[in-house]
Amino acid sequence: MSKITVIAEAGVNHNGRLNLALKMVDLAAKSGADYIKFQTFNPGLLSQKNLGLVDYQKQNYSKNSQLKMLQKLSLSHNDFIKILKRCRQKKIKFLSSPFDIESINFLKKLKLKTIKVPSGEINNIPYLRELGKLNKKIILSTGMSNIVEIKKAIKELTDNGTKKNRIVVMHCSTEYPADVKKLNLKSIKFLKDKLKMEVGYSDHSLGFEASIMSITLGVKIFEKHFTLNKNFKGPDHKASLSPKELIEYVDKLKLFSKSVGEYNKKPYRQEVINSKFIRKQIVALKKIKKGEKFNLKNITTKRAKKGISASKWDQVVGKVSKFNFLIDENIKI
Repeated sequence: MSKITVIAEAGVNHNGRLNLALKMVDLAAKSGADYIKFQTFNPGLLSQKNLGLVDYQKQNYSKNSQLKMLQKLSLSHNDFIKILKRCRQKKIKFLSSPFDIESINFLKKLKLKTIKVPSGEINNIPYLRELGKLNKKIILSTGMSNIVEIKKAIKELTDNGTKKNRIVVMHCSTEYPADVKKLNLKSIKFLKDKLKMEVGYSDHSLGFEASIMSITLGVKIFEKHFTLNKNFKGPDHKASLSPKELIEYVDKLKLFSKSVGEYNKKPYRQEVINSKFIRKQIVALKKIKKGEKFNLKNITTKRAKKGISASKWDQVVGKVSKFNFLIDENIKI
């Protein structure tokens, strides 16, 4: 299996504070993740003034409006320039999801090779058209969407200049945390079959199990939220990995990805060596004299030193012995 890619999703778990964002970069780099991902947005361009909050946002953060919440959780363009510098120092790739066209243009100036489309923008036609013009590598999240909407979003991106083979589709369930009974991991195979594209998994469930299971469905790109402290006040902290869990998550993905192997069935080298001691050979069940015929009463199969494999049984039974054999001696013909 080719190398997997792990995106450590910082999201807004920096709580709008640059010092926390920089610490998150350090942690993501330490974990061995390939990317750390943030969210770039202008609160005034993202939400109406009086739009309410989703239930998990109310429970974990505030009773205020979306706009007030977003204002407290946003970082400035200058902050992101400092974060990008820290990423380069720590040798981890910087990734962000723009939530408006102004933010797309800002990320363009940073000369990023890859841009992530958040699930909420999958039906945003002017946004997709602007992003498509950049011809960047696109990671497209598909939470809250169906196959028709996904195909339409891909068409907008490709019609405006992005090559289809530069788009990775991410299956996800937009709940925080996502109910394990509603993850529908079979969607990964469905999307692969319908789109003929690479499909990754943005995992919003608790724990590691869903991500590990998705490896067997061919997933090579993973995304998972993390936080510096699950007890911080904020909409996503409770559903995110702790620092210790993030390190364990990356380690487990890298380990289990090696177990998938290739689309084939053949023994590994050590299995071939083991087979010499475990697979059976044809041996004498009792003393056999030269001229006797081999039959069910005088030969059998046992684990034995190299001889005639038990797979050649039908080629031996009925033949006349050319030699004398003692009990347990390997048969030869």
